Order: sequence, then C-alpha cells, then structure tokens
Amino acid sequence: MVRSIKYLLLISLYISTQAFANVSATIDKNPVVAGESIVLDVVADDSLDNNAFDSSTLLKDFIVGRTSVSSQTSMINFKTSYTTRWQTVLIPRKEGNYTIPEFDINGQKTAAISLKVLAPNTTNKSQQQDLYIEANVSNKDVYVQQQFTLQVKLYFASELKRGSLTEPSLTGATITQVGKDKETVEISNGRRFRVIERNYAINPQQSGDFVLSSPMFSGEVISSSNRRSNFLSFGESTPVSVLGKEISIKVRPIPETFHGQWLPSELLSINDEWQPKNQQFTVGEPITRTITLTAAGLSEEQLPKLTIPIPTGLKIYPDQAKLHTSVNNTKLISQKVQNFAIVASSPGTYTLPKIVIPWWNTVTNRYQEAILPEKTIKVTANNDFISAGATTNKNPKIPTAAINDDAVNNNLPQKHTEVKHSLFLQWLFLTLWLATSLAWFISARLNKNSQFKVNKKEKNIAYGYLDLLKYCKTNQGDAALECIVPWINSLKIDDKKITSLEEAVDIINQHDFTEAINQLQQCYYGNNDKIWQGDALLRCIEKINRQRHKNTQSNQQEQDRQSKINLNP
Repeated sequence: MVRSIKYLLLISLYISTQAFANVSATIDKNPVVAGESIVLDVVADDSLDNNAFDSSTLLKDFIVGRTSVSSQTSMINFKTSYTTRWQTVLIPRKEGNYTIPEFDINGQKTAAISLKVLAPNTTNKSQQQDLYIEANVSNKDVYVQQQFTLQVKLYFASELKRGSLTEPSLTGATITQVGKDKETVEISNGRRFRVIERNYAINPQQSGDFVLSSPMFSGEVISSSNRRSNFLSFGESTPVSVLGKEISIKVRPIPETFHGQWLPSELLSINDEWQPKNQQFTVGEPITRTITLTAAGLSEEQLPKLTIPIPTGLKIYPDQAKLHTSVNNTKLISQKVQNFAIVASSPGTYTLPKIVIPWWNTVTNRYQEAILPEKTIKVTANNDFISAGATTNKNPKIPTAAINDDAVNNNLPQKHTEVKHSLFLQWLFLTLWLATSLAWFISARLNKNSQFKVNKKEKNIAYGYLDLLKYCKTNQGDAALECIVPWINSLKIDDKKITSLEEAVDIINQHDFTEAINQLQQCYYGNNDKIWQGDALLRCIEKINRQRHKNTQSNQQEQDRQSKINLNP
C-alpha cells in the first residue's frame, strides 16, 4: 500500500513537471524598418531556469541586444501558477524577409515567426518610428591623421525610463567624444521629439576603405498604456534598441611628395600680437608676444610646438601653451595660444626670424606653408637701469702770494720786504706742521676703526643674504630679482663683478639654480596669472651659501697651513 502511494506521488510529480501549458514567442511589431528594434517575447507557463532560452541562433540576421528575464507567481483559489518570461531586443541588419526560428524551452518548442523588414525611408522615418538615430560625418574622404567629426542625434517621442548609447567604431582609428551631450526639442513632420546630440572626433591612423559603425541605443520606454495601468501590472516598461546607419569612409595615405611633420587640414593659420601695442620697447622691460595657431581638422595634440629663434641680446621665456577644441558646424577647430616674454639686455635693433609651418591643404590637395613674417623691433635704453651718479673732482689750488710783486707794487723798502718774507716762511712751516699732525691723527683714527668698518660691511652682506631668504620665503619675486645680483657680488666668486641675471646664472653654473631663475623670470616677466613660489630658489641660495662658506673655510685653512710651513722651514 505504501509502495503504491509512492508510485502515485512520483507519477503525479512527473506529470506536473512535463505538463505545463505552453511556451510561446511573439514580436511587438511586424513589418519593421531596417535599423529599427523589435522586442521578442518568449513566455513559459512554469518556473524555469533563466538560461533555458538561448538567443544565439538569431545572430546571423539580427543584432541581438540584452535579454531580460522575469518570473511571476500567482495563486487563485488556492491554485498556484508560475510564469517565466524572456524579452530580447532585436535589430534587423538589412531589409528583406526573415524567419525567427523556433526555440526549444525545456523540451517544448515555440512556433516560428515570419518577419518582413522594410528599407528605411528617411522622409517618413519620424512618422514610422518613435525612436531613431541620425548619424552624419563632416567628411567621408579624408587623409591619414586628418580628423573628422561624427554627429549623432537620438530622436525619441516616447518617455525614456533608462538607456545608454554605445560608442561608434572604425577600424584603425581613435575616437573621442567632444564636449558634453546636448538635449534639445525638435518638431519633425508635425511630431515633437526630444533630441540628444553627441559629437565625436575621429582620427584615422590607417589608409584604406573602412565602414564606420554608428552607435546603438538600448533602453526602456514607458508607453501611455503602461502609464495608465496600475503599478502591479506586469511589464511597466518596454525594452527598445535602435541602431544608426553605417557610413563608408575612404582614408588616403600621406602623399609621397610631402616632407616634414604631417599636418592635414582644411585651413591652418598663424598670427601674433604684441604687448605693449605702441611698439615702444625698453631695456629690462618684458615684451609679450602672443602667437595663435588655428587649424581645422586637427586635434590639439597634433598642433606643432611653437618656438622662436633667439637673436643675440634677447632672452625669451615661453609660457605654457593653452589649447582649445570646439565643433563649429560639424567642423573640428583646434587652437594653440602661447605667450612668449622677451627681455632685452641692451639697447639696439633686433630681428626675429620668420616662423614657417608646412601643412597639407586637404581641400585643394596641395602643399602649403603658414608663415609668420620676420619682425624687427627697436629697444631703447632705460634710464631706470643706468646709474646716473655724477662724480666731482675738486683739485684745491694752493694760493700763492706774489711777495716780490707786492713789494714792487707797493714801493716798500727792501728791508721791510725781507722781514715780511721771513714771517711768511715761518707761518708756512707752522701750517705744514699742523697739517701733518692733523693727517697723522686722522690716519690713526681710521686705522683704529678699520676693523669696525670691515665688520659693518660683512654685516650688510649678511643682511642682504637674509633679505633674499625672506623674499623667497614670502614669495616676493620682484624683490628677490633685485637682490640676486648684489648677493652674488658679495660672494666675490673669482673676484668677478656681475651686472645681470644672465651673468649670475653663468657664474653659478648649477642646473637647479638656472631652473629656479628661469621660473622666477617667467612668472615675473610672463603675461600670465601664475603665482611665484620661492621654495626652489630658497633651497638653491642656501646650498650655494653653504658651499661658498665651506670653500672659504678650506681656503683659510690652506693659507694657515702654508704660513706655518713658511715660518718653520
């Protein structure tokens, strides 16, 4: 009896697992336009494993999107029922008649579905579809490394719940999104569409014929029927996908006749501006030359480095270049703006050579040159940099008395004249003795205070060094510039006296000191908003001072040693 009951239970369990009602497969629209998505809905009246449905057989004729799986359990009159649903988004690759094959779901098969795919009609696209993509390129015939743009517009009339846009692809090319997405509203054939626009910069690196694959959008939309249904209804949103058209691209190789840095562009120009604009330049005052390079169809990374040949007598401090990229009417425009601070060390006339940038005109298919003509500038002396102290030479004349003449003119007796002459000699010797005594006294006083004056000079030098350290610590670049030359002169390196920062760099001859001085001058003379930080120069100054002090001690010890040798032969 017990054994028969067990058999009955096993039979009923087997029947319950094999006798679920049906599996079915349906699509949400038929016919469909090529590139438009459809939703394949497969439903089984049982609780099955998520992997029971396999969509790999569809890959031949369709682009297969993601598959979502949902399960539902319901109980009516104590009777429990289960439902498993698979929803897959399909996009037909091209127009024609297709058959969605039958699917084997846990031993049960769905019916095959005939599908008609129509050729896309661009004029009536917005009337046929609630969601579509338009993709346009700025140029279909380009050269290697010539950038072009892809503009992608996603049109949708339904409310989106969620979604994502894939990246375009082109063999042998780098693709970068330019800017941020733009959202607008457009009216097309009397229908209101929300539009999301995205732009890409494409830089092909290989020559040949290629196919550009446009992005695909995948997401979910909320239809009006779903919005009216209650929140417990199954499937409140519908998955959708849409694919943009494929675009053929021809990429030409670099012409064999071109030599130099390859710059393929529709337009490339170079110009400059000067500050001050009145073209009146003086020694020691910075001259700012701003050079702007603009190119269409090149990325900002492709723009060449800007350099200015340096004539003798000028120092040029380049600022960091500023790069800009924008899209204007599907044209990619890149720009490089760089400031150069020019400082003249002496008055005179200087000629800056012309700047030539070779490039290839992709419109005319010809070699061209962007030229910035040579520029001649005249630099005048700056009185602020000239020591105008005048030196006066006073040569006191010793007054002479023409005694004989006085005697003659006054008709004095000869004896009286002799007496007068004798008195004059006595007064003269007395005056000379007093002058000698005064000179001896002054000399003694000077010798007594000589050590005091030396100490005072060393004290002033120390204060100059401390002031320079203070200006570096407080980031006062203009004050530090004025202290560097006097401080180096106080070190008496090779007993040379310098007058400029250029000579200071040469006499120190240390890489870190040179870099610190260049950085200081760029911040001080350059036309930028950089705030100078004195940490690097501070470390250099302390290092040089320690080395100089150590060398001085070594020299003194060597002199003392030589003195001892000389005293003790």
